[in-house]
Amino acid sequence: MKMRDTFLKPMHPEGRKFVAIFMAITVILFLISTFLGWVGAGLTVWCYYFFRDPVRATPSRDGLIVSPADGVVSLIEKAVPPAELGMSDEALTRVSVFMSVFNCHVNRAPIAGRIAAIAYRPGKFFNASLDKASADNERNSLCIEMADGRQVAVVQIAGLVARRIVCFSSEGDELQTGERFGLIRFGSRLDVYLPEGVHPMVSLGQTMVAGETVLADLTSAEPARSARAD
Repeated sequence: MKMRDTFLKPMHPEGRKFVAIFMAITVILFLISTFLGWVGAGLTVWCYYFFRDPVRATPSRDGLIVSPADGVVSLIEKAVPPAELGMSDEALTRVSVFMSVFNCHVNRAPIAGRIAAIAYRPGKFFNASLDKASADNERNSLCIEMADGRQVAVVQIAGLVARRIVCFSSEGDELQTGERFGLIRFGSRLDVYLPEGVHPMVSLGQTMVAGETVLADLTSAEPARSARAD
């Protein structure tokens, strides 16, 4: 890898108009004040990095569920999947990944399969790290059905700053593990509902990398993991 590749990442097309707006404002700020201009330049660089879309090395073994988002595991608990997806009303293990405004916000499919359902629901904009965000905030939910008939739900949840959920996929689409399916603008969270009997292989506070970090293994009988904080 070249040194420049460490700092210069591809940008998702969704971000081009925002970077252009930030650049235009920066030019105006420089005309007003050099100090304000440099503040604008810093914000422009932040906007570019917010929409970065780096290449990820997704594990290819069947049965692995990967993180759909960059961020930190904020919740692991039992919860019923969103009713609008029409899935089981039994509580499943839910793993929540909180994305700050400094994380990459491109979302990736946690598992390969067919999108059986997509359901958008308007809502509020509580801090996405709060438990009630799953129930009350604006969200877009996907039900991915695997070849064996089991289902995994992944839910994009808007946060305190996020005001736009983007989904690139449609019902009936076939997704590969780690494939890009959407993004959320400016701070948010993703919830993954694991199939019955599947335990997470991550712990609270763990840093996740979308498309790379293994969240669970459908073929493993290992119990839920615990970790220590150093």
